[in-house]
Amino acid sequence: MTSTTTAADAAFELHAGALRLAVRPDLGGCIAGLWYRDTPILRSTEPSLLQSARLSASFPLVPYSNRLGYRKFRWKGRDYTTQPNFGDSPHSVHGIGWMRQWEVGAHSAIDVELHLDHKGDEHWPFAFQATQYFSLTPQAMLAQMVITNTSNLAQPVGLGWHPYFPKRARSRLHIELSDRWDSDAEQLPVRKVAQPGIDADVAHLDFDNGFEGWKGPARIRDEKFSLQLRSNLPYLVVYTPKDKDYFCVEPVSHVGNAIHMADPAAHGLRTLQPGESFEASMTLDVTVL
Repeated sequence: MTSTTTAADAAFELHAGALRLAVRPDLGGCIAGLWYRDTPILRSTEPSLLQSARLSASFPLVPYSNRLGYRKFRWKGRDYTTQPNFGDSPHSVHGIGWMRQWEVGAHSAIDVELHLDHKGDEHWPFAFQATQYFSLTPQAMLAQMVITNTSNLAQPVGLGWHPYFPKRARSRLHIELSDRWDSDAEQLPVRKVAQPGIDADVAHLDFDNGFEGWKGPARIRDEKFSLQLRSNLPYLVVYTPKDKDYFCVEPVSHVGNAIHMADPAAHGLRTLQPGESFEASMTLDVTVL
């Protein structure tokens, strides 16, 4: 007799006070949902019903965030290519972690770790290991991610998360920033302009941009909750589509497509030598109104 793993079997849930966090290791190590009692804090789907990481509450960005222009790059004197992974986009998008099955490691009722061992393939040529740690308190969710270069070559690395927030009647953003990256017709950043913060109702915003000079927490408030998003990562991507019932505030370690810029390191891209690691963290504090 053969056994079949169902979506419900693949899910893992954490509980602390009235908070519930559900993750789907098999769907890109993503968060299926985060709820306060029955009210979603992130865009949330019951884990047994979630169909893909792109429909999730949040997914990991590893080993790069945003777009890798035209699915090719030159690194340390060699040319590399990657594969289509995001519909009809001419670029590779959001790394590969969201496309892969992660394995559950140590866990308890309030924390869990997920592991990914990438050997190098046509989507990303370098081998690495990544671990995500999720923990829950009655007031907050903490996410950490560590990537280690397991190849024998130095490799370019970026990390981040892609959380989706439900757009409610009084959803509002307050974020201290200094600069915004505007994009060309192919959605690649090309020009940095001054952006003296964001402080507005989400319904009045129309961003799909990366931002620099992020200071303090990103504050998200609506008629249900007051949230504070903190991270040790220095950049943000903010996406506020007019025609969707969600918006995104994404902590990331580098400017999109930094690998094609004149000085990738100056725009946040890390170089990891063989055996070296890089760690990112994100905390979402929740206050019920």
